[in-house]
Amino acid sequence: MFALCAVTVWAIIFLSTLLGPRKPSQLKDTPFECGEQPFQLPTDRFYVRFYLIAMLFILFDIEVVFLFPWAVVFKTLFLPGFVGMFIFILVLGAGYVYAWKKGAFEWE
Repeated sequence: MFALCAVTVWAIIFLSTLLGPRKPSQLKDTPFECGEQPFQLPTDRFYVRFYLIAMLFILFDIEVVFLFPWAVVFKTLFLPGFVGMFIFILVLGAGYVYAWKKGAFEWE
C-alpha cells in the first residue's frame, strides 16, 4: 500500500510538471485577493502567538469531534466505553489547563 501511494504521488507530480502550463507572466505573478487588486504588498508578519492559538483551536476542535461517535454508541459500550472516554476527556482537559497556565490563550 505504501509503495502504491508513493508511485501515485510521484506520477501525479511528474505528470503535472510535464503537462501543466509553463507560461509565466507579470499578471500571473501578482498577488490575487478576492478579485481585487491588493492596495499594499504583504510586508507585515503574523506573530507566533497567532499560529499557536490557531493550532490549539484546531487541536481541541478536532478532539471534541471524537465525542459525537462515542455519544451515539454510548449504550452499547457500557462501563469500558465510559472509562475510556473519561480518560480521553481527562487528558484533553489536562492539555487545556497546561496551555492555559503557560499563557497560550492570552492575546497581547
